[in-house]
Amino acid sequence: GDLQKMRHGAGSGLNAAEQGSSSSSANTSTTSTPLCLSPSLNAVSAISSKLNEVHTEKKQNFSNRDSLCKSQTHSFVPPLLFPCGPEAREWEYFDGKCYYFSIDRMSWYKAKTQCEEMHSRLAIINSFAKQNFVMFRTRNERFWIGLTDGNSEGEWEWIDGTDYKSTFTFWKEGEPNNSGNNEDCAHVWTSGQWNDVYCTFECYYLCEKPVPN
Repeated sequence: GDLQKMRHGAGSGLNAAEQGSSSSSANTSTTSTPLCLSPSLNAVSAISSKLNEVHTEKKQNFSNRDSLCKSQTHSFVPPLLFPCGPEAREWEYFDGKCYYFSIDRMSWYKAKTQCEEMHSRLAIINSFAKQNFVMFRTRNERFWIGLTDGNSEGEWEWIDGTDYKSTFTFWKEGEPNNSGNNEDCAHVWTSGQWNDVYCTFECYYLCEKPVPN
């Protein structure tokens, strides 16, 4: 009986010790977890915050770049691509001026008005270089230019006031001859040289204007 009591007492002590140890271990585990993980959680939080800042900064940079690209796309057209302006692609550039070679025929007076409506004027040919350019482009067709003696027969005048007598002239041989006494307007003949003809004659026309700023 005493031996059994001793065994029982020893067993109870052992169980109590195990329970105490288990409870102590559990308490240690419970109280130590925050101490061990707290620095790690803080580090992760800091890294996450930094990544968010970097992401936001990159997103803003991309947004700014896209806005700049869109702005440049809509507002910038290389001047060498369309020197006469992106809205005037049918105009041709030569030596600091823009030229429009018409595709329809009309009288000199109507052609003059048509050029003015396009903020230009009938072309003034006052140099050998310009004459060569016009001659090359008009090939075998007649084009009105801004030259007339309508105010006084034989007194030819450029419509912009350029002094006719001090500039080159490229009349066809025997021209101007005022055939029929009513040839008061000049056009580029099929050969590229000039000819006088009655102003109601219908032919193509050549407009000229400065290169836009």
